[in-house]
Parts: sequence; structure tokens; C-alpha cells
Amino acid sequence: MTIDRAVLRASWRSWYSTDLCSVGPAWLQLVWTFVFSTAIGSIFFALGLTVAALGSDRLPGSAALLRSFMISLAIALAIGFTIHALFALFRQLLGSERIRAFDPWQRNLFFIGVPLLGVAIGWPLGAWLVGARGWFPFVNPGAVVTAIVVTLVITLQFEAKARQGEADKRAADAQLRLLQGQMEPHFMFNTLATVLSLIDTDAPRARQMLETFIDYLRASIGKMRSGDSTLGDELAMAEAYLGLMQMRMGERLRYRIDVADASLRQAVLPPLLLQPLVENAIHHGLECKVDGGRVLVSARRDGPHIVIEVDDDGLGVCEQPVRRVGAKGNGVALANLRSRLQSRWGGEASLALDVRPDAGARATLTLPLQTTAT
Repeated sequence: MTIDRAVLRASWRSWYSTDLCSVGPAWLQLVWTFVFSTAIGSIFFALGLTVAALGSDRLPGSAALLRSFMISLAIALAIGFTIHALFALFRQLLGSERIRAFDPWQRNLFFIGVPLLGVAIGWPLGAWLVGARGWFPFVNPGAVVTAIVVTLVITLQFEAKARQGEADKRAADAQLRLLQGQMEPHFMFNTLATVLSLIDTDAPRARQMLETFIDYLRASIGKMRSGDSTLGDELAMAEAYLGLMQMRMGERLRYRIDVADASLRQAVLPPLLLQPLVENAIHHGLECKVDGGRVLVSARRDGPHIVIEVDDDGLGVCEQPVRRVGAKGNGVALANLRSRLQSRWGGEASLALDVRPDAGARATLTLPLQTTAT
């Protein structure tokens, strides 16, 4: 993977935030831990130097200063990588989905307790590695002051991360509830009515349509209640929906799903990110076209990003699109999606709609390529 500025920004965001998915190579996450720990080690050293200056008229010599800096750096690195390892361990033991589902008090306990445990383990470990027994916590006044300050800094940092994570979780839950409220009941009623009409004339087809409909409901309702999804799951739900629409529209609808790189199916996506785009292609492009058309759903890798496209050859935007009671327009769905992208990735993600009058439309999602944290 090419490491450019966009990858660095996205990788730093995923390291610093409470997102449990990493962006970029795993070694880059270790680099951020090293950089952050080095900064904390410099604070160690500055605090120790300040305490020494206040307690004596003479500053230590250059050799003593260098040794003090190296001890501070070793302790900071030991703390930083211990915290890094503890987070990785607990993600393996508890699972990312379970951690995302934490209640507020559990989230705060996790994102504050793990760093404090890392300080308790990493501090004496770092001092032992460099043979600085006098730097064990609470052995001398300088170590006491430094331990208190560093613990407060780390606690406040991860407490802020926990609060931000909880705010993001509430925003995501609200957006999912909004999407759930926008599910069109007429789509369900029409599907069931079609099944009912086929029972007497074409029972095998009615059974097939009902089974596909059940698969679609199981996938869509399940994703509304989950924290994150994968591209593979989103494609499966889109395929179930397109299969249902094909049974209703017959030869007027053709569709294809094209993902040449099978590994992309494991890419992490927010749930119900793809479905509204597929529905728009049907409702605003093909249902109002007499001879119908085709829908192509594709995904490809573009450097540090994944690009997902939903392309149709319908009318672009129907002059008199099919409307249902309570149905939302194309603009509302796209605005909701852009809001979700902004809240999760900021400027690192985008949604573009290219409308070609009488020739269809293409919706393009560009997202940071994320994989489940290991």
C-alpha cells in the first residue's frame, strides 16, 4: 500500500480515535505509538529537569541529563507499547463488536482503565529494562510528581476519546433509526401482494420470491442493529433486494455485482451504506423507464481508499418518479449518507452523484479502506 498524506491522516485518526478499525498497515499504528510515547517521554524529562532545578542551585551535568532523558524515554515507550498491546489483547478477548456495544459507563471504564493498567505495568517495566530502580514510582519525589502528571495526562486523553466515541455512537444510532424509519412499507406490502397473486398461478415462483424476501428482511433488519458491516454483507443485502425487484419487474431489470478483488469483501463499512444507493437507482432511474434497464454495483481499490459505484442506465432522474406514501426523495437519502460519512471520516470520505439525463446515473462512494483490527 502506498503511504501518502491521505493514508497518514486516516491512520492517525484511526489510532487517536476510539474507532476499533485501523487504517493503513499495522506497522504504521506502531509508529504512532512510538511518536506519541516519545512526546510523553520528553514531558517526563522536562518535568524531572524542572523538579531538579527547583530543588538545587546547580543543574546536573550533560551526562546525567542524557541518562535522565534516556530513562524517561524508555519508561514512556514501555508505557505506550504496553497500552498498545493491552488494547490489542482486549479487542481479541472481547471482540470489536462487543466493545462498540458498551454502555457509556463501560466505555469510560474501558478507555480509562486500560491506559491506567498500562501505566502500572509499563512504568516499572521500563525502569527495570534500563536499570533505573530509583525511577520506580513513589521511590523519590521527582518520580512521584512525574507519575501523577503523566497518569493525569493519559487519563484525560483517553477520557476525551471515550466521550467522543460515545457521541459518535449516539450519532450513528440516530442515523440508523432515521434510516429504519425511512424503510418504505409499501415495498413490503407490494412484495407480499405479488407473492399472494402468484400462489395460484405460479407457486414455485411465489415460494422463491417469499424466500428471497425473508433473506432480505433478515439481512436489512440485522444490519440496523449492528455496529459495523462489511462490503460482503452489504453486497449480499443489495443482491437480495435486486433479486426481489427483478422478480417484480421481470425482464425490465437486469443487474450485476462486480468485485474483482475478493479481499475487498472484508472491508469494513457502516451498515446500510450501500442499500439507499441501490434503491435510488431503481426508484429514480428504472421503475419509470418503460423498457427498464440494468444496474451495475462494483467495488475497486484505489490506493488507501475503496471506491464503490452503483451505476444504472435508466432515465437519470425520472420526470415523474414513482412515489409512495411517506417515501423520501433522492436528495434526502444522499444528504443522510453524506452526513454519516462526515461524522465518521470527515473529509476522508465522499459521495458523488453523476446524473446523465436519459442515460442513467452513477453514485460513487469513496472511503478509507479499513480492515478489522487484529
